[in-house]
Amino acid sequence: MAATESLSGPNDLDERERAAVESLLYRLADDEFVIADRYTDWQVRAPTVESDIAIANIAQDELGHARLWYDLLEDFGHSEPDLIWERDPETFRHSTLCELPFAEGDWADAIVRSYFYDEAEHLRLEALEESSYPRIRDRVGKIVGEEGYHREHAENWLRRLVSGEEGRERVQEAVDELFPYALTLFEETEDDEAIDDLGLRTRTLSAMREEWIETVTGTLTEIGIDARAPETDEDGQVLTGELPDHVGRDGDHTDHWATHYDEITNTYRELGRDHAARLMEDPDDE
Repeated sequence: MAATESLSGPNDLDERERAAVESLLYRLADDEFVIADRYTDWQVRAPTVESDIAIANIAQDELGHARLWYDLLEDFGHSEPDLIWERDPETFRHSTLCELPFAEGDWADAIVRSYFYDEAEHLRLEALEESSYPRIRDRVGKIVGEEGYHREHAENWLRRLVSGEEGRERVQEAVDELFPYALTLFEETEDDEAIDDLGLRTRTLSAMREEWIETVTGTLTEIGIDARAPETDEDGQVLTGELPDHVGRDGDHTDHWATHYDEITNTYRELGRDHAARLMEDPDDE
């Protein structure tokens, strides 16, 4: 994509610019927040002590990344309760890959989901490194290093699981179930044309999706797992039949999300809170 001049700060954006920035930030933050909370389902249940610690650390990292993006939305006058605790769950814009409950007791589900998500996140962050919005660009460096560890953890476990027949079967089942949901990470909304035109990211979703498919199908084929690229139309868009019934980016979520959000916010509501206290402030916050 052609280079674009840097945008101004949050108070100087016009209506189109602000809508595009907010749309992008909501997706970034909501993805990280929801998948982080899902990862906590595996704490003290992972197959080894080391993997238990690893998944807990990954969940903590993702929550931290979500906070970085939500903090930028606060630049536009939103409060933390508005963004998370008192928000209508239908307004969340995360991919439905993030909200699905894990198959009970199936570590392969957690690993395949992490692998799919982290490969997509890697591409997304690369496309933000030269973002025309300085506040986004400045945050990417804090996230890239941690996401590299997440990718390594997921791929190492993926290769470990397929070393046995039972593990290979479970990985195949997880891939068959989750691949369509992973494609929703790259689904466009009405704001994506502006996001690309304004240079908020330097690659389109369709370009990132194409590379993601090539990467993950290549790795899966290499380790003996069947995976095929989805069918697309003449414009390169994934055909509707290749996607799940609920995408998430448009606010249409699975039934699991309402239950999950209720669990996330239960303590906040039970205690009658009107704000979420922080133990310490980020010294890098402006």
